[in-house]
Amino acid sequence: MLIHYLESFTDSLVVTEENEKPVGVIGGREIIENIFKNPSSNFFDNTTVNQITDANLTILSDKTNLGELLTTWKNTRRAFSIVPNHLGGYSAISGRKILEIGVNCVTDLTISEFPRKKIQTFEKKDTVKDIMKLMLEKNTRKLLLKDTNYFISDRLLIQSIAQDYDFLRNVKFLEHKFEESLRLEEAKKISKDLNLSEISKIMYSMMHPYVIYQDQVITPWDICMMLQSDRIEFLG
Repeated sequence: MLIHYLESFTDSLVVTEENEKPVGVIGGREIIENIFKNPSSNFFDNTTVNQITDANLTILSDKTNLGELLTTWKNTRRAFSIVPNHLGGYSAISGRKILEIGVNCVTDLTISEFPRKKIQTFEKKDTVKDIMKLMLEKNTRKLLLKDTNYFISDRLLIQSIAQDYDFLRNVKFLEHKFEESLRLEEAKKISKDLNLSEISKIMYSMMHPYVIYQDQVITPWDICMMLQSDRIEFLG
């Protein structure tokens, strides 16, 4: 299953019954949370998808408007839903899809007006266990390496586990220092107070969207929440 997850751009997978009926969702949090509990190859060999599925999958109506969608995401803290399509199946709506809406809107709303939040960081001395624990405690998918522009994410952690550590066979992964075992990505640092449409365009082109402006970090989640502003005009 993790191979499909890493090939996905939505960061979530829909779980279905044999009749293709959606019954839940699995994302980075479910995977990280369960690896934290059982950091061994046994977890990957003997755990079924059903055992770690979050049953709270949001299935939208085709009449659901953007405001209702974003309110649902705000309540569930997961930027992912599905909606029935004309083929008889379902289409996914994720944070990345919402970035497309941000790209194509007209607004004078700029980054400096986004709500400020505490930047969650980790340190060079931290172990993988420290990093995972912090992600779960702070309910965040990304952590910035202190005093740098580099970050770790749940997706990067999962990628290392699958590709570099052979699904944790014969390794005590959580005890490793991050420097010994994890790859990082560099956040894009910008100096101009861009408007929401401009920053959405930059983030949409990034594999791991994460932007730093002065003492702020901006993620796709922030764009989603700001699209509720009445200072935005939607095109098309």
